[in-house]
Amino acid sequence: MADQDNSQTNSADSTDNSAAEEQKQAEKTNARWYVVHTYSGYEERVANNMRQRIESMDMEDKVYQVLVPTKKTIEFKDGIKKEVRKRIFPGYVLVQMNLTDDSWYMVRNTPNVTGFVGIGSKPTPLGDMEVQKILKTMGKDAPAFKIDFVEGDSVEILSGPFAKFVGKVSQIDEDRGKVTVLVSVFDRETPMELNFTQVKLVV
Repeated sequence: MADQDNSQTNSADSTDNSAAEEQKQAEKTNARWYVVHTYSGYEERVANNMRQRIESMDMEDKVYQVLVPTKKTIEFKDGIKKEVRKRIFPGYVLVQMNLTDDSWYMVRNTPNVTGFVGIGSKPTPLGDMEVQKILKTMGKDAPAFKIDFVEGDSVEILSGPFAKFVGKVSQIDEDRGKVTVLVSVFDRETPMELNFTQVKLVV
């Protein structure tokens, strides 16, 4: 009889746990993404502080994720290539949460948070399409390019048969990482397509 009672008790506990998990999953499914404004340059600090507050204030069942959206960017400066992660929305942090008085208070009172983005005093959730677009941008393998010159700037060619020549930028193709430079050869302007790493801005 004792074994049968224990078996029934364990079965009841398992059912209760399963129901609790299903409820928690349902609540997370219904959670929305909100945009929180922070002081510029404090995004990572705010995100880390918020994660600690979620744990210390037992808010895991209301606030699920805190993100600082970033993307891969390749920077070219003086012909030197460097891959970095850049914030997509400087001054903002994304929070996936069920909006209640408690969760609002916890997020709003995180140090260096200045408020929610929304109409009036009411936070406005992001649309599903907006969220998917942001997450897709964060997960892109092909990094974007960032350069320190624009069309019309003078650049010096760093490598190849025309190394040390100075020309004018006539076209920039960021998708391919290419730049067209007009170089004077025998008193004639000749367009040359070069990689970003082959030129540097003449200051």
